[in-house]
Amino acid sequence: MIDDFAKEYLHSDLREAREVMLGKLDGLGDYEIRRPMTPTGTNLLGLVKHLTLSESRYFGAVFDRPFPEPLPSWDDLGARGTDMWATEHETRAEITARYRRVWAHSDATIAALPIDAPGHVPWWPRPDVMLFNVMVHLLTETSRHAGHADILREHLDGTTEHAKPHDAAFWAARRAEIERAAQAATA
Repeated sequence: MIDDFAKEYLHSDLREAREVMLGKLDGLGDYEIRRPMTPTGTNLLGLVKHLTLSESRYFGAVFDRPFPEPLPSWDDLGARGTDMWATEHETRAEITARYRRVWAHSDATIAALPIDAPGHVPWWPRPDVMLFNVMVHLLTETSRHAGHADILREHLDGTTEHAKPHDAAFWAARRAEIERAAQAATA
């Protein structure tokens, strides 16, 4: 009984985190979602593309249920890092639709297997896993990238997930207050 509860709890949180990720693209143009926002090039659409590849591998090949569309293999060294950004030929619609197809495939894997179903993650130090391990890992990975997306979105247009809407003067005053506290703490 606890297995079914744990599986549904993790799955529910994963579904919510996926929606949060796609929601970060809402209302932004193609440049904003592709724009490199960090020195390493992190951007919103790249995070979605990355999660697509990660989830397709973990809920696909790890459980001998490969995602039916061609995607780079985990051991394709030439493709390393290309999942973190979108080329000019890849559209938002293509990337988000593929992410949703991966969700459907992952959801089918989760539904079909018991939480203790064995899997094999060849790139992990301890490669023999259970569905439970992979669900926790993907929930963690998706949530972590949703946090990255929160920060990127705030830098792009000031939108934040949980803060009440305030005007620029409010946020400037808040930032100044935090800066003052940071400087005072180091004095």
